[in-house]
Amino acid sequence: MKVLRERVIAAALGCLTAVTAAAQQDGTEPLSAIDWLSQSVQAPEAVAAEGVALDEPPVATSADTPEIIVTPLDRTSPDATGILSPAQTGLPRSLWASSGEAVLVPLVQAERVDTLPALQDLLVTLMLAEADPPAGAGAQGALFLARVDKLLDLGALDPAQALLEAAGPDSPDLFRRWFDVTLLTGTEDSACDVLRDKPTIAPTYPARIFCLARNGDWTAAALTLNTARALGDVTAEEDALLSRFLDPDLFEGLPPLPPPTRTSPLEFRMREAIGEGLTTATLPRAFSHADLRNTLGWRSRMEAAERLARFGAIPVNTLFDIYLLNTPAASGGVWDRAEAIQRFDTAVRAGDPTAVASALPGAYAAMQAIRAEVAFARFYAPGISRLPLSGPADALAYRIGLLSPEYETVALARAPVTPEERILQAIARGEVEGLASENRRITAVLTAFGTPPLAEPMATQIAEGKLGEAILRTVALFNQGLGGDLAAVTDALALLRHVGMEDVARRAALQFLILDRPT
Repeated sequence: MKVLRERVIAAALGCLTAVTAAAQQDGTEPLSAIDWLSQSVQAPEAVAAEGVALDEPPVATSADTPEIIVTPLDRTSPDATGILSPAQTGLPRSLWASSGEAVLVPLVQAERVDTLPALQDLLVTLMLAEADPPAGAGAQGALFLARVDKLLDLGALDPAQALLEAAGPDSPDLFRRWFDVTLLTGTEDSACDVLRDKPTIAPTYPARIFCLARNGDWTAAALTLNTARALGDVTAEEDALLSRFLDPDLFEGLPPLPPPTRTSPLEFRMREAIGEGLTTATLPRAFSHADLRNTLGWRSRMEAAERLARFGAIPVNTLFDIYLLNTPAASGGVWDRAEAIQRFDTAVRAGDPTAVASALPGAYAAMQAIRAEVAFARFYAPGISRLPLSGPADALAYRIGLLSPEYETVALARAPVTPEERILQAIARGEVEGLASENRRITAVLTAFGTPPLAEPMATQIAEGKLGEAILRTVALFNQGLGGDLAAVTDALALLRHVGMEDVARRAALQFLILDRPT
């Protein structure tokens, strides 16, 4: 039976990349970062042994000065770059070193981001960890790029920007990502300054024209567009957008441009500048950061914050601060959620147990609707814990407290009332000896907190020093378990505990049981 289970696990992990790729192709998953990044810089050309680009035509077609891209021969891999030290993460510097880059990159790319918050947090930690490069790492930094792209998939722009700046965005692939992050966060002037000052980064015509205009040199921007037209280096769609961007008055009264065939951050910002802004609701979640600006309407800001809070991509206070900005002007959807949070927040600030007990179920239900229960717990659990509640409100507050970072303190501060509460308390403390349940989900967790054998292939990878690879596979395994394979949940939790990630294991187990999400 054990051999059969290990084969099933190995097969599930082996096909993970293919399944994820298929899901993205049929539209069930959002576009990955690599699909929506702006074509802002030119990729380095292949260079022949004699130093001539392999695809360079033998005869010049223009008297313009050719663009030269320089790649330093001694460039080191950015794979070692991180913004969280081993002391901060608890992970060794050898996290990736014993695994091959060709193995790690597909594993990172295939990881789901719509998962339990504890696993999202773990994934972000892995992406930001400072560690030695993997075997076979090249100057291109394939693992580093995959890590950045995973942060972009989550919508975690601030960590992605910090990571890129720590590496130094001085190559086309790194700059391209940094440029787009600055576009979505409204800090693109710094990126445009780099494009102007660094000859080793060759911008494409749209990026060059955009930055010239941003720097106030509209004449040079217009001349550059004319040159690009003459050389055939801009598409008709790009030409139409750039023309309106440079001189919108010429097109006043004309119908708006047709929807873009591919929305990049650069396209998004230029359409916004000409008054033809695009809704972010149907775009990859990273674009939602653009709607957090206080120049946008309140509803747009709330909806953007909700999309990002679900993935832990913004500080938790951002969502609730935006909810509290104004009085809801309508009903239904986001308006009802804002009203529920405002009513609850008023009760908590007043320290009124009766009002809190009355408002808590509605506020929590509002957060369940957008899968932001853990964000709610992080923000409000400390305030709730100080109030003397009773009955159903007390039971709900207890579960909310177990979803907060202070879960163990919450568990110790209250005597369990029901058998389920006793089990949740035991998991929060990591002490489950003697407990049993007829509930299969609970049994899967209790088994993991015993001493089950480690599943293959992760056990072998840990023995070989491939800790990062094993953790990535474990996260994928837990996600497999969310679909109903409870043995996978047991194996994933057991491995997290084995490698010293007790806090992650407990938080994931509590979220698995309390949130009860099928996917």
